[in-house]
Amino acid sequence: MTQFALDAQSATRALRALFDPTPLQHNEFLSRRYGAEIWLKREDLTPVRSYKLRGAFTAMRLEIEREPDAKHFVCASAGNHAQGMAFACRHFGVKGTIFMPVTTPQQKIDKTRTFGGDAIEIVLTGDYFDQTLAASKKYCAEAGAYFLAPFDDADVIEGQASVAVEILDQLGRAPDLVVLPVGGGGLAAGVTGYLRATAPETDFRFVEPLGGASLTAAVAAGEPVTIHEVNSFVDGAAVARIGELNFRSLDWVKPEQVLLAPEDRICVTMIEMLNVEGVVLEPAGAMAIDALKDLKDEIRGKTVVCVTSGGNFDFERLPEVRERAQRFSGLKKYFILRMPQRPGALREFLHMLGPDDDVARFEYLKKSARNFGSVLIGIETRQPEAFAALTSKLDAAGFSYRDITEDEILAEFLI
Repeated sequence: MTQFALDAQSATRALRALFDPTPLQHNEFLSRRYGAEIWLKREDLTPVRSYKLRGAFTAMRLEIEREPDAKHFVCASAGNHAQGMAFACRHFGVKGTIFMPVTTPQQKIDKTRTFGGDAIEIVLTGDYFDQTLAASKKYCAEAGAYFLAPFDDADVIEGQASVAVEILDQLGRAPDLVVLPVGGGGLAAGVTGYLRATAPETDFRFVEPLGGASLTAAVAAGEPVTIHEVNSFVDGAAVARIGELNFRSLDWVKPEQVLLAPEDRICVTMIEMLNVEGVVLEPAGAMAIDALKDLKDEIRGKTVVCVTSGGNFDFERLPEVRERAQRFSGLKKYFILRMPQRPGALREFLHMLGPDDDVARFEYLKKSARNFGSVLIGIETRQPEAFAALTSKLDAAGFSYRDITEDEILAEFLI
């Protein structure tokens, strides 16, 4: 057994001072769907609802062991890492200064403060995370504190490896496949580092959001590279550059082992897990399950573990998630319709709608000097095929229309 594996086991034992192992649950619904034995490693059920507590606690514990006088820790985070560090600071009785962007939702600020209590101070600075990070490092150097990195840190990687230690202990055997979400790479580096040493027969798949494919870019280049445009919807994994240490542990990964999950498809998975299983997952936490859609042909009959990495979901985002899920599933579309300015034109259009079609949005801009008015209309239905019937009727009636559902620029302003 490697030294890393031994250290991971030690880190796992130390974590029991904070919480019991998170459940490894067999999921009957997913197992039946894919003809496989699907297990969910429920990291959304840690005390802070994400695996980030493991790395923050381990890094803080090891630093205190090395430097008993270490009493002040600093981090920059707008999400799960902040909450994990806050929880660890309160446990160890040390001071924590947590820098967050000014734009951080109040719900995340309040949760971080709840976990840290009097042990932490929250500093809101910077409109963008890069500004927040720069401010935190400057402050850390001036204060002589210890900077607790979210993923690019050997101690953090060791802590995240405890997920793999628990998986083997709970399953009692090596799984055929482990599906891991990837952002900065800390979880992936830790879990694969342990399992490759103790269960070499286990294979891996890595899932990134389509708009934040930092591992994909690094594998192609052979080194970490910076992505210049990142879609921040999957906020727990939308990282512009995978960690240097993390990629050193993942430089064996082949392109075919990395999957890209479209943000809107992740929303379908989130809604399904909530409605069918009663499991609340944040976008990053749903990625491993979402990737099963791409793996269905190769996992039949196999034992598969999906790591559900987090459940810090703000329900104020639920309407957006539902909207994205409907659009991806083809159950909701938006059109700009040129409506003739004559009596009965609107009635004529409404009669074209099918029995399951519902008008979800209707905005009509009438300009009396013109023969036509523009209508922004959103339509929901139960079967995607209904839209083919509707557009056929529109064409036959001579209505002019434009489907703007996938037009990102127009959607940003109008929808």
